[in-house]
Amino acid sequence: MQLDPEDQQLATRFPPGFVWGSATSAAQIEGAAQTDGRGPSIWDRFCAEPGRIIDGSNTDIACEHYQRWPEDIAQMRWLGLKAYRFSMAWPRVQPRGRGAWNEAGFGFYDRLIDGLLQAGIQPHLTLYHWDLPAALQDDFGGWQSREIVPLFADYAAEVARRFGDRLASLCTLNEPWCVATLGHETAQFAPGLKDRRVAMQVSHHLLLAHGHAIDAMRAETRTPLGIVLNHTPAYPAQPTEADRLAARLDDGLNVRWYMDPIFMGRYPLDVLAHLGADAPQVHAGDMAAIARPLDFLGLNFYTRSLVSARVPAPAPPGAQGFTDMGWEIVPDVMTEHLARIAREYLPPPIYITENGMANADRLQDGVVDDAPRIAYLRSHLRALARAIQYGVDVRGYFYWSLLDNFEWNSGYAKRFGLFHVNYATQQRIAKASAHWYRALLGRQG
Repeated sequence: MQLDPEDQQLATRFPPGFVWGSATSAAQIEGAAQTDGRGPSIWDRFCAEPGRIIDGSNTDIACEHYQRWPEDIAQMRWLGLKAYRFSMAWPRVQPRGRGAWNEAGFGFYDRLIDGLLQAGIQPHLTLYHWDLPAALQDDFGGWQSREIVPLFADYAAEVARRFGDRLASLCTLNEPWCVATLGHETAQFAPGLKDRRVAMQVSHHLLLAHGHAIDAMRAETRTPLGIVLNHTPAYPAQPTEADRLAARLDDGLNVRWYMDPIFMGRYPLDVLAHLGADAPQVHAGDMAAIARPLDFLGLNFYTRSLVSARVPAPAPPGAQGFTDMGWEIVPDVMTEHLARIAREYLPPPIYITENGMANADRLQDGVVDDAPRIAYLRSHLRALARAIQYGVDVRGYFYWSLLDNFEWNSGYAKRFGLFHVNYATQQRIAKASAHWYRALLGRQG
């Protein structure tokens, strides 16, 4: 594919050494759910409960990445990726979340990492992308219990010891807000609970586990360490005081609840007041443990939240369109939000660890002409380039996702991938967006 002159110019707006990648997660692509000693996860259990997954599917097969990883690395190399972000399945390497390690599971990641390095692709590993060993849910109540904190730190230390010298980065958690809120307050995600008090305690234990894992990994490796947070900036739906206050609270629960402890060592006071008796129990020393220095911050950005004190909220004014997830497309918000984060928190270098679009793709005559995804990519990379121009220290961009995959409670009904996956045959086909991304990366030399 030939880039038009504006896209050719876009390719020159990123600094030398900028990291270009794509991302996946274990539960969404690996499959092999009962292979080589892998233990069940809370998502295996969740999928088995009727009505939890929109299309009634599960992760047993997914994209068969466990078997097809050499083919997928070849696709990455064809794209020209410099980096690949993926997660490790905790139940694959430690089936019960404590006790014996599963060498067959570690062997898979050992081969994957070596394959990436041989292809000239930096491996960026996330320890936890939501697939908790089901035994920990059974034995302790999962993230509700403080007892999970040292177990996660032990897992982190073992991974750092085995793989740290071959990894470009290590992340503790992916999107703790989703784990806490969608998993324990709204029941949209595993383990499927509906209890705000529990959800907020879970959020604290996640952050505490993150801090202890950072310490545990620092003792084992010099690999850059960080965390990945999902930010959905909140805006008032109407220019009223009620909507402004509602948006401020929404921002507090999504953005500040996780950023403030990590970078300021405290929870936001307005959110604590709002939560009242549902606020988490915090022990002496917890906040200092959470606020461990990081080498980088991963941010996942997809959309904004328009918040109204009225129910239902009015439709967003001036929307540039919506993705197949129903998320508003607002690239300018990415620029604004990155500038705000840089100003308010003075964070370490930032990576956009996820950004992408679910599109109603159609495979016709062996081709997926996903022009809306190209437009999404183009507009968000322009927004990112503006943030860098304004002085925000952004070091890399990972498109979500490399492959169409299991999209959590949406099952296989939503497609984010640069590569179309035929789930019956597992054939991968590069979409038009993959050809565009490849051409852009080719301009980087």
